[in-house]
Amino acid sequence: MNWDWEKLKKRQEHKEGGMVPPKVDELVEKFKKLKLPGGPLLILIFLLLFFGSSTFYTVAVDEVGVIQRFGKYVRTSQPGLNFKMPSGIEKVTKVKVRRVYKEEFGFRSVRGDSRARSYSGGENTAVALMLTGDLNVAVVPWIVQYRIKDPYNFLFKVHNSRKLLIDMSEAAMRLVVGDRSINEVISKREEIAVEARNVLQTEMDNAESGINIVTIEMKKTNVPDPVQPSFNEVNQAIQEKEKMIYQAKEDYNKAIPEARGQAERTIKEAEGYSLDRVNRAKGDAARFKSLYVEYAKAKDVTKRRLYLETLKDLLPKLGDKYIIDADQNNVLPLLNLGKQKGEK
Repeated sequence: MNWDWEKLKKRQEHKEGGMVPPKVDELVEKFKKLKLPGGPLLILIFLLLFFGSSTFYTVAVDEVGVIQRFGKYVRTSQPGLNFKMPSGIEKVTKVKVRRVYKEEFGFRSVRGDSRARSYSGGENTAVALMLTGDLNVAVVPWIVQYRIKDPYNFLFKVHNSRKLLIDMSEAAMRLVVGDRSINEVISKREEIAVEARNVLQTEMDNAESGINIVTIEMKKTNVPDPVQPSFNEVNQAIQEKEKMIYQAKEDYNKAIPEARGQAERTIKEAEGYSLDRVNRAKGDAARFKSLYVEYAKAKDVTKRRLYLETLKDLLPKLGDKYIIDADQNNVLPLLNLGKQKGEK
């Protein structure tokens, strides 16, 4: 019995609901039969379009083009229309040198930003938590803004410049925060940001990353939420302590100058009294010496003169004076001496 193989194959294809792919020989025969007018011309146009589109390129005003020839850097093209060798020979990589990029640490922006660092909850906490110089824990969020200043170094010197920037930013901020107390971290954010920028820029230059740090902005720093009540109590106690110290200093500043003034016044009074006594003593000594000289010249006259001068000074101070006869022996006349003054 002779089998009809063609009919059998068609039945098999109909049952399976599939299509049998054409054979290679059939494709070759169909291609040979296909005749298109101007075939070489179409191929030439296609080649011109391909090479033309791959040799001319445009660089925007905020970027530059880095040209590689067989993978090796050859030049940097400026903004505008530029020419290069076809693809496969030279390759252009456009780098935006005027755009300010941003990396966020310790928080998440309200608006989405494809260039901002994305955090999960655990990473966010780990990045923001830092140990200060007085062994306290602080939550320190910050933003790093940077530009690409050297496209060659940015593309070829470092494998992943952005990851390097992130790691070095965290290291620089922890280094700066670790040298300060918790109060300085909270109150001196601008000073910390400036120092951290200088440290980060130095490290990025040493790594030849081609990145220029524009600024570092410190967000609100604080202590972790679980220790916030205790931290507030400590701050309140410190404020009370400082208040008491200020009051004590105020009392000290009032009492000490007053006591010094009194001591100075007493010393001046003592010095004045001493000077007066010394001068009086010297004057009396000089007067006595002059009297002695005169006394030595005329003893009787000087003696009488001294006696009379003494009585002159003494008698006005005695009040009423009564002269009694030396021969008066009766006491009765003396009893009414005080009444005579009253009768007058």
